[in-house]
Amino acid sequence: METASLCSWLIDSDPALRWQVERDVLGEPAEVWGATRARVATEGFGARLLALQDADGQWAGGAFFPEDFDGSSAPGQPWTATTWSLNSLREWGLDPAVLQARRTVEMLDENSRWEYDNLPYWGGEVDCCINAWTVANGVWLGADVESIVEWFLDHQLPDGGWNCEWVEGSTRSSFHSTLNSLKGLLEYDIASGGTNETRAARQIGEEYLLSRKLLHSLSTGEKVGPWVDRFFYPFRWTYSALNAADYFRQASLFEGTAPDPRLEEAIGVIRAARRSDGTWLQGRPHPGQVWFEIDAPEGERSKWLTMIGTRVVTWWDSYYR
Repeated sequence: METASLCSWLIDSDPALRWQVERDVLGEPAEVWGATRARVATEGFGARLLALQDADGQWAGGAFFPEDFDGSSAPGQPWTATTWSLNSLREWGLDPAVLQARRTVEMLDENSRWEYDNLPYWGGEVDCCINAWTVANGVWLGADVESIVEWFLDHQLPDGGWNCEWVEGSTRSSFHSTLNSLKGLLEYDIASGGTNETRAARQIGEEYLLSRKLLHSLSTGEKVGPWVDRFFYPFRWTYSALNAADYFRQASLFEGTAPDPRLEEAIGVIRAARRSDGTWLQGRPHPGQVWFEIDAPEGERSKWLTMIGTRVVTWWDSYYR
């Protein structure tokens, strides 16, 4: 696929994706992609998901799982409850003022409780990934999540990362948990300017991944897991080289720094997955109920992965080519 054809294919997308193509792939000025981003609230994926919000501020009646979820129905986890819906709207670029006008923060504070110990929504719980998404969604919407940010500082493991299974006694960090934790702290730092402590925690967590070149076990040198080079969208909670590299791209742009050279092998893995027509194929997404599909079926060309892969490779090449 020639460059012009690839760009035309990408730009013919829902506003949630299109504005990111305009900004990150085409390099359009802010007034162009900003106008497209404003349409997320009234068209396509964003408008559809907003229409599914419950009267009490939640989605599907629950914080992390739907109200009626008992684990015995379809395979996989449902992706329809409040946290997953907020994640999507935030990642799609919805103006937070839309949910602020609906008093979503206040209603979740009043009505939503975590399935773990019935804890209040904006106080977080014990899972690193859940707490990271709550921080990211909280700073986006203007909720007070300072206590969860402090929780991350207190629960960083000696090897530099985090693990959602710490509550079961795990003392070794997880690639998945570490990346999600870093994402939450980065959103906090971008929104607030951060603190010396949050910036230091992020730097240590980033070093955990960089010292492993985003791909390998530090002890054996082998690929850390089969998921590391399997790309699909939405990412959900799963680590991959592409998901991690996109985090480092965002952190680099925020801090005004060049990519760390230790990303080179991971960039090579990402580049190798790109087809000759410039696209990336959709892998096998997580099973489970969704509100509606937002990307291509498995094995077909993915606009989301192509946008993300293109912006990561372009960012890297702008420094090292």
